[in-house]
Amino acid sequence: MRIPFLCLFTRSPFDELQEHAEKVKECAWAFQQAIECYASARCEVFEEHRQQVIRLEHDADDIKRGIRGHLPKNIMLPVEKFQLFRYLREQDSVLDSVQDALNWLSFRPLNVIPEPLERDLFLLVDAVVEPTEELSRMVGEARLYFRSFSEKQRSKVKAIIGNIRQMEHEADQREHALLRKIFQEDLDPVTVLHMLKLAKIIGSVADHAENAGDMMRAMIAR
Repeated sequence: MRIPFLCLFTRSPFDELQEHAEKVKECAWAFQQAIECYASARCEVFEEHRQQVIRLEHDADDIKRGIRGHLPKNIMLPVEKFQLFRYLREQDSVLDSVQDALNWLSFRPLNVIPEPLERDLFLLVDAVVEPTEELSRMVGEARLYFRSFSEKQRSKVKAIIGNIRQMEHEADQREHALLRKIFQEDLDPVTVLHMLKLAKIIGSVADHAENAGDMMRAMIAR
């Protein structure tokens, strides 16, 4: 028999997962602003956006350590601990990829995105931000599910997981479009290398969001 979370904890681990997911959402917004700033000749605050992402990632790390360090031992959970930790790892990897992308950009001067690639880059960034925003909503609905184990609530979580999977597929398409465009343009080798790696790092943001959705599906499986 499954035991509702509220009967086991004063504070559910999913409360902290929700806080962590909110940090992911904030980080995604800051990431979007940073990319737009980097590509603009008029923007002078790229480093401020990057530092904001770093601060948010540090805050999320504190939450992550709290979940890992304070999860009660020798107590029944409605999910396996390894599932909870694997979910957290994937959600946290979204932040790592966002930070990696901005760090990679910071190695080159601002406004070096070739103009023919800007539109495809922005479309890719928008595409990977969408599934990261859904993580917070998914965790929120999962919190409600683990309080009631309602089939209706479980269906809501599954629907969000399906949306995230579809969004990741669309992000893949945007990534492939950008990669094709990179090779179609007459660019110097350094710019080609820089843009290829940037596209792969940004694409991994959506990959980790989808992986988090897959782990959530495993946690709510009957």
